[in-house]
Amino acid sequence: MSDRQLGAQFFDAAISLLQRVRDEEAEAVEAAAALLADTVAEGGRLFAFGAGHSSLPAQDVVYRAGGLALMNLLVVPGVVGVDVMPATLGSALERVEGLASAVLDTAPIGAGDALVVISLSGRNALPVEMASSARARGIKVIGVTSVAYASETTARNPSGTFLKDHCDVVLDSKIAVGDAELTLDTVPAPFAPASTVVTSALLQAVMATAAGDLAARGVEPPLLRSGNVDGGHEWNTRIMREYGDRIFYRR
Repeated sequence: MSDRQLGAQFFDAAISLLQRVRDEEAEAVEAAAALLADTVAEGGRLFAFGAGHSSLPAQDVVYRAGGLALMNLLVVPGVVGVDVMPATLGSALERVEGLASAVLDTAPIGAGDALVVISLSGRNALPVEMASSARARGIKVIGVTSVAYASETTARNPSGTFLKDHCDVVLDSKIAVGDAELTLDTVPAPFAPASTVVTSALLQAVMATAAGDLAARGVEPPLLRSGNVDGGHEWNTRIMREYGDRIFYRR
């Protein structure tokens, strides 16, 4: 099989997953968008969190041209992205108990706010405690995860639960356990992960729906424009000024 055929197979697998989440998660997307729109309209703040590669979709909705300006990244040192050295430290920190509560104690998030928690497996201590601790503080939680892990793996945290068990809304990415879409006789392990593609698309669908929801209520969605188009910087300066008390990714 040629490399080109493998590339096409990956595209086909990703497209199939995107079609599944479009069709099967439509109600959940609308519910998540309504939760975010409610939070914005009521003066609340928006945050997104993910560890390791699950941080990539979280970062994709923060300070994003065409995205909601109020979406902030909830940062846990050492687990956001894969730039920590060694990279395996990030995976280890995701299993540390109590870390989520310590972060929430010091972050500018509280009752009346909304938090998106992204974890493909949803089984480790950090995302589970992040969701459960946030809800205990009166924060609404949207979880983005693969529900399949809850039935095909065991929880890896003291509560014995999964991320999906601690959310107001759950978005199921439909990613198979192991996050690898392709196999080949000459390759000893499955390969080609699609979770980032699908999770990012799910979240962008939520953001788009939330913007439309706000507009339908007569509320101007606080959207950012690209700084690379004429008038973009001026537009963003106005948005940052109007919503400055709810934006935390700038000094």
